[in-house]
Amino acid sequence: MGKENIPDNFFETKLTEAKVHFERALECKHTEFDDLYPYMIEHPQFFWYKRYVAWSELLTIVKLCGELEVNWKEQFTPQQIEYIESRVMSGKVLDCWYESKEHVG
Repeated sequence: MGKENIPDNFFETKLTEAKVHFERALECKHTEFDDLYPYMIEHPQFFWYKRYVAWSELLTIVKLCGELEVNWKEQFTPQQIEYIESRVMSGKVLDCWYESKEHVG
């Protein structure tokens, strides 16, 4: 399967989906991960693991975008770009992901 078979916006769409998945995990909202592992909801470590999985997915899509020269930075704030480029999901990422984002009233 060559690149000619992939729609132009395929990776932008996948990036948006990964970003939404990570943000939903940050907010403890339902994601497809909940459907895959419904028994984990009962365990306290579930939310940490769910966020880790979503973060890993986001980093993977960003890496692919970079390799394919797809501009991934347009969807993120400068602070979020810095977090992604550091590749480490720390408490700061979890606490401050939205901090620099402009909220519409």
